[in-house]
Amino acid sequence: MKDKFHFELENVNKSLLDMAAKVENNIDRSIEGCRTSDIGTLEEVLARDLEIDKAEKEIDEMCVSLLALYQPVARDLRFITTALKIVRDIERIGDLAKNLARYGLHKNYEKIVPFPPVLNEMAGEARSLLRKALDSFVRQDSEAARKVMEEDKKVDRYHRENLRSFINEMMADPEVAEAYTQYISVNKFIERIGDHSANIAAMVVYMVEGRDVRHM
Repeated sequence: MKDKFHFELENVNKSLLDMAAKVENNIDRSIEGCRTSDIGTLEEVLARDLEIDKAEKEIDEMCVSLLALYQPVARDLRFITTALKIVRDIERIGDLAKNLARYGLHKNYEKIVPFPPVLNEMAGEARSLLRKALDSFVRQDSEAARKVMEEDKKVDRYHRENLRSFINEMMADPEVAEAYTQYISVNKFIERIGDHSANIAAMVVYMVEGRDVRHM
């Protein structure tokens, strides 16, 4: 019974990481599609998001089943409850990638203002945070998770500086206002990816140390 329980725990872990890999790919593809105006790439992101939604439901069902059948305690219980919370953040990051793709599909303003390179840099930082947060989960490394929470400040700084810059561009030239309004939304989506990655890291700290460090 114990071996079967730990086998199913490992299945949860694998399924969660498979789902996260799809989300990471969608982040990359949505930013690339926006940058290059590649409609095919952006449509792929939207199609793949359905797989991510399905994976979230399956992982939820696996975790609830484990709780009901085995009534785990201590660290195993924290692992399952952490997985339940992490999977929601991963799904929401997937939604943000989908939102980026939708903006890319409907934009006609890149001829006025090309996709700002700084958004590409910011997206790379946000994606890196997600990868580090997931690595800390796999290794059950609370110190690495705490570093992710600290590094999210860099993405927040990008967000503030970009917002200030885009508003200044709009004030200087009203003809680019529509374009930069859209890029302000993209800027916010990327910033939220960083926030959800920090949430994942906070839950890793809880899983390993039993301490809730959210909102501290």
